[in-house]
Amino acid sequence: MKLYNTLTNKKETFESIEKGKVRMYVCGPTVYNYIHIGNARPLIVFDTVRKYFEYKNYDVIYVSNFTDIDDKIIKKANEEGVDYSEISSKYMKEFLIDSEGLNVKPATIYPKATEEIDDMVKMIEQLIEKGYAYEVNGSVYFETKKFEPYGKLSNKNQEDLEAGARIAVDTEKRNPMDFVLWKPKKEGEPAWKSPWGEGRPGWHIECSVMAKKYLGDSIDIHAGGEDLVFPHHENEIAQSEAVNDKQFSKYWMHNRFVNVDNKKMSKSLGNFFTVREIVDDFSYDVVRFFMLNVHYRSPINFSRDLMQAAANGLERIQTSRDNLEHLLKNAQADDYNEKELIFNEEKELEKYKIKFETAMEDDFNTADAISAIFELVKFANKNTDSDSSRKFIQDIIILIDELCGILGIVSKKKEILLDEEINDLIEKRQQARKDRDFALADKIRDDLKDKGIILEDTREGVRWHRG
Repeated sequence: MKLYNTLTNKKETFESIEKGKVRMYVCGPTVYNYIHIGNARPLIVFDTVRKYFEYKNYDVIYVSNFTDIDDKIIKKANEEGVDYSEISSKYMKEFLIDSEGLNVKPATIYPKATEEIDDMVKMIEQLIEKGYAYEVNGSVYFETKKFEPYGKLSNKNQEDLEAGARIAVDTEKRNPMDFVLWKPKKEGEPAWKSPWGEGRPGWHIECSVMAKKYLGDSIDIHAGGEDLVFPHHENEIAQSEAVNDKQFSKYWMHNRFVNVDNKKMSKSLGNFFTVREIVDDFSYDVVRFFMLNVHYRSPINFSRDLMQAAANGLERIQTSRDNLEHLLKNAQADDYNEKELIFNEEKELEKYKIKFETAMEDDFNTADAISAIFELVKFANKNTDSDSSRKFIQDIIILIDELCGILGIVSKKKEILLDEEINDLIEKRQQARKDRDFALADKIRDDLKDKGIILEDTREGVRWHRG
């Protein structure tokens, strides 16, 4: 299996540190809002990487953090007049709803920054003791000049970085590229105790601490969006390797950006979309399928037309599978017929599986893997009919489901409910809750969820959206 390593700028044969096990850390969200389509890409891409490793019988330990204290969270809390924890708690839950909708397998653990601060303080103390960090007036900074390989992930040398850096407004720093490990308390902001006074940690230290605690000093894969290469991942390397005297991550994987109508996504351009806004028109399944139709190291362009094309492509797979189900119910013969025996001898179905695996093992080329599924679907449409045997049809269905399952694509169509039907069921659920028939209320909720309808109980009443 080959994967592209950002650290070396080339494809490398994957070899895990411990045989049969993959330790994988993927930077998670800062929870102050609903995730946007740019956030959805790494979520889907690295979940697919995980699923493929598991398909190849690796034991994957997958850690993805929640940054639940941050300037943006504090700002949102102040705007809404609530405690910061209400904001982070709310949007952690919303993130998990979107993750489930996108068919993302839950992480082995979702550590939260606020629950790991004691360990962050310990790591900062170690960095000071080893001469890599210094304290000034309650702030602690990492001194990048002390870490000689600084810049190795982003291929930047220290001289170029310093020449390109703005003159630091904060004159406490010894040089402009030093980054904060601990910041002192500001009025009206949450703070934690430390040897340098009350304050809170910088952003970069949390991932170094969480990766070490839950995966060890050295991990197999660290992943995230390309915007994290510098400075976030570069700073993680500096912190972790300075403390542990070991290579932090063997492989680094980064997905490219999502553009909207061929322009960089931004709120100022009015082309900023949350996943929730997209699934008002397209299902979560379509969002996932759309993202996987382009190789993760290529930029992807989002537009309504391209989303519709993805919806049509997914429907082709689902329609073919539904037709196979119909043929299976009406099949007359159990065993292969003469034509099917030839297909079996020539290992026709295995060819599609091999093509799929070859694509996935070439740096997780999901676009080519999907092409292999389409070729399998075309074969099925051409070579199955009312004379096909039950065994042959079953073999095709099993293979379609297996390959789609590795990509997290739902191969079977969900029953589509009309809005009126959904609202009627919600009313019945509300009545069941009033009658304290919670078993019925839960059943209605679960039945709706199975049909792709996600309910949200809010203070204003029940909201729903298609998942």
